[in-house]
Amino acid sequence: MGYLLESTWYILQGCTTTLKLFALTLLFSLPLGFICAMAKTSKVKPLKFLMELYTSVVRGTPLLLQIFFVYYGLPIFFPGLRLERFTAAVLTFILNYGAYFTEIFRGGIQSIDRGQYEAARVLGMNYRQTMSRIILPQTFKRVLPPVANEAITLVKDTALVVVLGIGEVLRNSKEIVARDFTISPFIIAAVIYLMLNYVVVLIFRKLEQRYSVYE
Repeated sequence: MGYLLESTWYILQGCTTTLKLFALTLLFSLPLGFICAMAKTSKVKPLKFLMELYTSVVRGTPLLLQIFFVYYGLPIFFPGLRLERFTAAVLTFILNYGAYFTEIFRGGIQSIDRGQYEAARVLGMNYRQTMSRIILPQTFKRVLPPVANEAITLVKDTALVVVLGIGEVLRNSKEIVARDFTISPFIIAAVIYLMLNYVVVLIFRKLEQRYSVYE
C-alpha cells in the first residue's frame, strides 16, 4: 500500500503540468477559434483564404509533428529564438486546438437558419445586436457537445509533451515503470486521466443544461 501511495503521489506531481497545459490551451484556443470562425464566415476573401489555409494545415498534420516543428524548427527559421519546452508546448496546443475550434464555431454559426437574421433585421437590430442576442446564444448551445469532445481529447493529448521531456502524468509514470519494472504506474495514470475527463464531462453537462433554454 505504501508503494502505491508513493507512486501515486509522484505521478500526481506531474498532474500540475497537465492541468496547466489544459487550462492555458482552452483559455486561449477558444477565443482564437471564435475570432477565426468569425473571420472565416466574413465576406473578406483574403481573410477567408488565410483562415482556410490555417485550419487546413493544422488539422491536416499530426499534433506531435507540430510540437517538434515549434520547438526544434522555429529556431532554424528564426535564429536566436529559443522557446522553453513548456512554452513551445502551450503555443503548439493553442494553435492546434484553435484550428479545430474554428471549424466547430464556424459550423455552429452557419447552422443557424438565415431566416433568423432576416427577422432580426425586420425588428431593427444591427449586425452586432443580431449576433449577441440571437445567433451566438444558439451557437454556443449547439457547439457545446463538440467542444466538450475536444476538451476530452485535449486531456489525453497533453501526454504528447512527454516527447519534450516535460514532467507530466505519463512521463512520471514511465519513470517508475522503468525503475521498478511494474505496470501499476500506468494503471494509476489511466485512472487519473479518467478522473480528469469525468470532471470535464460534468462541467460541460452543466453548461448544456444552462443553455438548454435556447433550444
